[in-house]
Amino acid sequence: MIIAIDGPAGSGKSTVAKRVAERLGILYVDTGAMYRALTHKAMEKGLDLKDEAALINMAKDTEIELVLDKNNKLTVFLDGRDVSAHIRTPELTNNIRYVAPIPGVRREMVKMQRRAAREGKGAVLEGRDIGTVVFPDADKKFYLDADFQERVKRRHKELVEVGMNVDLINIKEDVERRDKSDMERKTAPLRRADDAAVIDTTKLSIEETVEKILSCL
Repeated sequence: MIIAIDGPAGSGKSTVAKRVAERLGILYVDTGAMYRALTHKAMEKGLDLKDEAALINMAKDTEIELVLDKNNKLTVFLDGRDVSAHIRTPELTNNIRYVAPIPGVRREMVKMQRRAAREGKGAVLEGRDIGTVVFPDADKKFYLDADFQERVKRRHKELVEVGMNVDLINIKEDVERRDKSDMERKTAPLRRADDAAVIDTTKLSIEETVEKILSCL
C-alpha cells in the first residue's frame, strides 16, 4: 500500500504521516527531510547554490536513508552520517528554494523516494508532490491544509521545541516565502491531486487527523 500525503508547511503532514505509518506498520518517508539533507550537503561542500549542474551531479552521488525508531523519532542519514540535528536551521530552510526546484535534482530524488517506498510492504510518503508526481498511482491520496496563522504557530512551536531561538515574525515571513516557492515553481509545484481527499487540520488534533485518514483506508 502506498499512501500519499501532501500539503503546505505547517499543515501537520509530517507528524500525521509518521503516526499513520506507525499504526499501519509500514515505512514512513519524509521527502522534505531528504531535500533538506541534500541542501545540507551542498552547503557543507560550499557549492554555489545557483550552479544547477553541480547540484544535479551531487544528487546523483548521494545516498539518503530515513530510519524511524520505536519512539517515532526520525533519523536522517546522509551518505551514512546522521545529519538529523543539522537540517532544520532557518538558513538551511531558506536555501532549500535553490535546490528543490531544479528538475534534474528532483528526478534523482524521486528515484530515491520510489526505491525506498517499494522496498518494503508499503509506505506513507509526505511532501508536496507525492500524489501528483512521485506516486500519481498511489492507493490513497490526502491533501492536508490549515489556516495560515495556525501553520505559522505550529512552525514556531516546532522550532522552539528543538531549542531554537526564533522570532514569530520571521517564521511568518519564512512560511510565506516557502508557500510562494512551493506553489510557483515550474517543476512539480505544490497542488492537490484531483483524486486526493482534502483534510482541514486547523481545528483538529494530530490524533483526530490520523483517525480521519485511517477511516478512509
